Amino acid sequence: MAMINFTGNASHKTYEELFCSAEVTGGIHNQLISLSVLNIFLSVTAFLENTLILVALHKESSLQPSSSLLLRNLAITDLCVGIIAEPLAVTYWISAVNERWNICRFAVVASSITSYMLCLVSILTLAAISVNRLLVLSLGLRYRQVVTLRRTCLAVFAFWFVSTVAFTMHLWNYLITYWYGYIVISVCLVTSIYSYTKIFLTLCHHQSLGQGNFQAEQQSQTILLNVSRYRKAVSSALWLQLTLVVCYLPFYIVSSQLIFQSTLSLSLHLAWEFSATLVYVNSSINPILYYWNIREVRQAVKDTIRRLLCSTNWLS
Repeated sequence: MAMINFTGNASHKTYEELFCSAEVTGGIHNQLISLSVLNIFLSVTAFLENTLILVALHKESSLQPSSSLLLRNLAITDLCVGIIAEPLAVTYWISAVNERWNICRFAVVASSITSYMLCLVSILTLAAISVNRLLVLSLGLRYRQVVTLRRTCLAVFAFWFVSTVAFTMHLWNYLITYWYGYIVISVCLVTSIYSYTKIFLTLCHHQSLGQGNFQAEQQSQTILLNVSRYRKAVSSALWLQLTLVVCYLPFYIVSSQLIFQSTLSLSLHLAWEFSATLVYVNSSINPILYYWNIREVRQAVKDTIRRLLCSTNWLS
């Protein structure tokens, strides 16, 4: 199993032994029960919201295919968080409260691995969305030739492959997975920052020229881009990116502290669990951001809900 070299009392403990012990969980039963109730609610909301978004994206044809695929992939990861990662986390907390240590050890490892994989896919997907928005601006007419649906599918497959590699390394050594994740996450954040900065500077430049529409140029080919519509698309992607950073940052700060500690205190353990819950909250917030920021998705969601209500009334 994955090993973390915690060396309290000159003994080495595995990851699951560290988190599944009476010494670590004995004094925080009430907090773990509260977290379980909260995450059951978040699991249900993530499942319902992301299912509705996936149905809406499937029916909505006005979105560019590559952009739609990336949004669908993000919604799928959030859906998997709701139906897999959060139930496993709840299983871990409840088994720890009831001192069912065999179940606890399985649940904490399974929860960590699935959460890690899904979060890594989400981060990679959001970086791809930022690059996609930049390519719309910079490639002009060549965008549809370069950013094809097939290439986007290959990129999405690569995201899941990279995350699977991280999963296999977790089974070997947790520290390797930890640093692997930090490298991938750092590259993704730098990529997103560069993309949005480049977009911002380009839009500011054309705004200073007083152009409501402008030409995106690449190798003597041009396309007239509506600034207002494009800015809304960038804004929706940026909201997703900023929300992810807000939800994920506390967890990575706490996990950094945990890795370099020789013992696991109750306060550090609680900080770990609450920051993990904040990560799960992101999967329930993203669908709201889709609905709020993307007009086509909002209309498709309304139509879907209206059809469901009509079907329910007809059956009754």
